[in-house]
Amino acid sequence: MPITRRDFLTNVSKAAAGYPAMLALGMLKSSPAHAFKLEGNGNGKHIIILGAGLAGMASAYELTKLGYKCTILEARSRAGGRCWSVRRGTVSKENDLPGQTAAFDAGMYFNAGPSRIPHHHELTLHYCKELEVPVQVYNNINEATYYFAEGKGPLSNKKIRVREIHNDVRGYMAELLEKAIDNHAVDMNLTKEDGEKVIEYLRAEGGLDIDKLYRASDRRGYIEHPGAGEKEGKIADPHNLAEIIQSGLMEPDFYNVSEYVHELQMTMLQAVGGMDNIAKALEKKIPGMIQFGAEVTSVNNTENGVTIKYKNNTGNHELKGDLCICTIPLPVLSNIEHNFSSDVSRAIDYIPYISTSKIGLQFKRRFWEEDEQIYGGITHTNNELTQIFYPSNDYLGKKGVLIGYYNFNEKSNRVSGLNYLQRQQLALQKGRLIHPQYDSTFETSFSISWNKTPYNLGGWALYNAENRRTLYRALLPPEKNVYFTGEHMTYLNAWMAGAFESARKTVTDIHARVTEQRIAYPSSS
Repeated sequence: MPITRRDFLTNVSKAAAGYPAMLALGMLKSSPAHAFKLEGNGNGKHIIILGAGLAGMASAYELTKLGYKCTILEARSRAGGRCWSVRRGTVSKENDLPGQTAAFDAGMYFNAGPSRIPHHHELTLHYCKELEVPVQVYNNINEATYYFAEGKGPLSNKKIRVREIHNDVRGYMAELLEKAIDNHAVDMNLTKEDGEKVIEYLRAEGGLDIDKLYRASDRRGYIEHPGAGEKEGKIADPHNLAEIIQSGLMEPDFYNVSEYVHELQMTMLQAVGGMDNIAKALEKKIPGMIQFGAEVTSVNNTENGVTIKYKNNTGNHELKGDLCICTIPLPVLSNIEHNFSSDVSRAIDYIPYISTSKIGLQFKRRFWEEDEQIYGGITHTNNELTQIFYPSNDYLGKKGVLIGYYNFNEKSNRVSGLNYLQRQQLALQKGRLIHPQYDSTFETSFSISWNKTPYNLGGWALYNAENRRTLYRALLPPEKNVYFTGEHMTYLNAWMAGAFESARKTVTDIHARVTEQRIAYPSSS
């Protein structure tokens, strides 16, 4: 039977392979990214790559296209580095704790590392398309989630919908500003007509009434939803501005970062079925190149190349190559023997990494959807949880996995000091204050503290203006035959895009050196 083009695309998309089919039919343009069509051949030059994370594998993937031979040494038994999704049977061990094995149901998972792709990270999306990794919308902003402030204020220790606080604060601020403009208390170089337009905008933005006062509206939700017949719905009174302030709901834990930070603005995306599918797809493109269980013990420049020493379950080994790409996180590299210059060694030792932790909690029903109409998004707290993430996949499914906490810095350090059971108890203790359904629906958990995880020892590099100017710049050029690569070598720290951009820059620099060309990344289209 002949098949129509529409039916063909429908069936192919169901098989999660719509990208290549639509590209082949000329229905989609390639994902925009910096042009990367390098000329010349590497003629079998041997590049040793330290680390099989996204940066290391992307480097090998692009270099092999250009005729280089690549060997990747990876200390773990898996590829992907921090691009890691925890599933049933996942095993991990932290420095001072025994191993743990995930007991999630088949098909359940959470992203222990990166979980979001900003819509403007073109290179990440380019690789998803090139590697045929389907993506879906990630709901990062949800007004139906909660703010929860532990404390002594009138609104403390209560879960309050984000939309209530957002609209109340926006309304009160608009009311104050309109009164100031009306009373000429604001020094603005505006004509009378311009001022009237600003006031009109403030009334609309803040939901002010004709008397220039903020009143509650359906923007902040209902206590009784409208329906059929005489059911018009009921709107709750707004929270008092002084009570909002006294309860800590205008403090940094609750700033509206998800709407304002460039990387967190919608639309955001995620790999279907787990972010590690990106790493798995890259690994398939470089068959036989990764040596797993190979822990690097020394990195040394030689007159004509590099010598890398490593150990595995068969003993100690030595590998020689023409050049080296080092993607090892700096806190780990700091403890590896090397013969780098003093400036480079100092940068490796002193660039700090953030402490960050996550826990995945599996529940036997998706109560956040069924009971509270929460589909994706983040609940914010001022306690050790910091954030609760609701899954943006498998909506209306039977079970689900929440990220029960995602915390940083001192809060992460405190949680990292607990054992696995204590972390679970903390997540449940604090979480049930917001979701009492925890008690009747919780099944199992899996936690990760990146600062205590071997071969990471931190989440991602942290820079300020001073160490960007000094330490960061010391690592930008190659250290003789060693190139430093990874998110820590970009201004895209913590993001997969940082790994990909850094990999492409290093590949370009190496290829320019080997082929004696004047090329630089990024190049123009």
